[in-house]
Amino acid sequence: MKPHLTRRHFIAASAASLVPAAGAFTLQGRPAVLSLLGDERPTGAAPNESWKQSGVVDLSKSPYARLKPLPVSAVAIQEGFWSKRRTTNVDASIPSMRDQLLEHGRMDNFLRLTGKSDAPQRGPVYSDSDIYKWTEAVGFTLQSGNNPQLRDSGQKIIREVVAAQEPSGYLNTYYVGDHKSERMLPKTQTTGHELYNIGHLLQGAIAWYRATGDPTLLDAGVRFVDDFLIPNYGPGANQTPIVAGHPEIEMSLIELYRTTGNRKYIELAGYILKGDERVPLTPQQITYMYCGVPFISRTRLEGHAVRAMYACCGATDYYLETGDEAYRKTLSALWDDLSEHQMYLTGGVGARAEGEAFGAPYELPNARAYGESCAAIGNMMWNWRMLAATGEARFTDVIERSLYNGINSGMSLDGKTYCYRNPLAFDPAGDSRDRHTPDGKIRNPWYDTTCCPPNLERTFASLPGYFYSSSADGIYVHLYDNSQMDWRLQDGTALRVTQKTNYPWDGDVHLTVAPERPTEFMVYLRIPGWSETNAVKVNGEPVGGATPGQYLAIRRRWSGNDRIDLVFDMTPRAVKANPAVMEDTGKIAFQRGPIVYCMENLDQQGYSHDSNFAGFVAQIEGKTTATWDSRLLDGVVVLEHPATVSERTNGSLYFSATAKAVPATSSSIRLIPYYAWANRGPAGMQVWIPYVRG
Repeated sequence: MKPHLTRRHFIAASAASLVPAAGAFTLQGRPAVLSLLGDERPTGAAPNESWKQSGVVDLSKSPYARLKPLPVSAVAIQEGFWSKRRTTNVDASIPSMRDQLLEHGRMDNFLRLTGKSDAPQRGPVYSDSDIYKWTEAVGFTLQSGNNPQLRDSGQKIIREVVAAQEPSGYLNTYYVGDHKSERMLPKTQTTGHELYNIGHLLQGAIAWYRATGDPTLLDAGVRFVDDFLIPNYGPGANQTPIVAGHPEIEMSLIELYRTTGNRKYIELAGYILKGDERVPLTPQQITYMYCGVPFISRTRLEGHAVRAMYACCGATDYYLETGDEAYRKTLSALWDDLSEHQMYLTGGVGARAEGEAFGAPYELPNARAYGESCAAIGNMMWNWRMLAATGEARFTDVIERSLYNGINSGMSLDGKTYCYRNPLAFDPAGDSRDRHTPDGKIRNPWYDTTCCPPNLERTFASLPGYFYSSSADGIYVHLYDNSQMDWRLQDGTALRVTQKTNYPWDGDVHLTVAPERPTEFMVYLRIPGWSETNAVKVNGEPVGGATPGQYLAIRRRWSGNDRIDLVFDMTPRAVKANPAVMEDTGKIAFQRGPIVYCMENLDQQGYSHDSNFAGFVAQIEGKTTATWDSRLLDGVVVLEHPATVSERTNGSLYFSATAKAVPATSSSIRLIPYYAWANRGPAGMQVWIPYVRG
């Protein structure tokens, strides 16, 4: 196939990254996006650096966003809990994933279309998105600071991707050749992931643009939407109807609007969210895809968990721009369903392997839990948008729960193997094999459906953008770790906030608040819902009103280096599930701070390779001790709790309930953070542990 880019355009695209920051142009429509690829600067375009000033999602002009996220570049995460993960992400995960993508033909798919490879197409229909998410991870990494090696790798991949774009604007490596006739047919749209792929291209392109000012990939995404999609697909009588198939395009189109100022992208997203009755769908498809009918008709979370989370992200984005009250009500009802019926203690979602789907209310199995890493990420992304809409800490609590547990568990400590599934119990000796646990291994360097690894990488790369938000009256502090924020209040006053802490292992957090000049404003401090007792001081003076699960608002005239001292309650807690969660009846789990804990059998007394947890019973009234172990799992707090251990019964499958109890020996159970399990070889694991009283 003839490459779309002429030599002149290719040279211009290659040079785009060399244009200094002042060479980036205001994006108020497509001509400005094309500016660096054209012969002349568009009339009226003026240099500015607004591309550097956007958050993970750009809500700076969103009329229904109460909170405005700060740019990733505004927050430097310093040595502490998250710096380890982020360093590993940059040094090991992102580079090794690039190697995996190349080895498994993901770039050959693009090169084949420009005559630079004769390799056959490899991977599922959504394989292009793997490249785009990886590019987004690099873009967010560059927003935190320059990395020449990653930047060069990203530029090379972007050039090879855009070279494969057709003159029509179409860009997809699967629906070519024999599959070309299937493009965007209604049947293909339900499972073909064409718009899912282009949605991830847009997100990757926007992250790259906001890091570098280079619009090369963004231009390709705009061309797909403007030249191929909008003229031919939509609600018009002469247009082919659209169904998302896998929601993703909705939030991407709205972020494209925020980047370009072109409102037609919101209109297209709204049309897709509404569904088009011209596309015949079965009830099963409507449930599984979580699209195709009006979003506001949804009353519960169901179907494919990632699809549902991404649909909720897009719908919340739509509300943030339009204020449509029907969307707000629907989103509120769906969030209640999530928090009351569908979410694991780890912040993971998706109970069923079949369909990677939500189950019935309270259906939260442990060993059979699917808990896809992408679904936990989707949960975090949705709650981030709900937080922006409301300013309510309950959404931040879910962000933190998902981040520290159900997301963090998805990547190994060395950053080179990943969990697709994140169950809450695991037996490596059992038959755990499926397409995402090959040979029973829960952590693997590659999956043919490799959506989760680059998704994890882009999440950790973007993490600084989740720490703070601004509001009309001040600043919100969402997450705690050693860090420095340098940004400004919404009135333009420069502000520095510094955190010193050993969180999440320690509950003491020390903040300094330093505006450029004495200024009166609010500082909103999140008091985590898990922290039952709290102490807050400003310059040594106690401040009352700290309520678990809410933001504490402190209004004063801040100046110099005013100091805030927080003390959160790090007492280990035994947690019970709602009695309706039948798998957890008679069991408890342990949590300390935001960290959920689990047992691995290799930590227990009398461990052997064939041992399981059948004889372990926690004494619910016993005292849990917490000990720092710098040598274990890159440094963790380990919990120990009194327990009894009984030997196995006589082997009978069933026996009399009045039979004499098997003798039990006093012992203890040893627990590690859930996120760190399966990092020392095959091991049995459980979060929920049987208990007795007295």
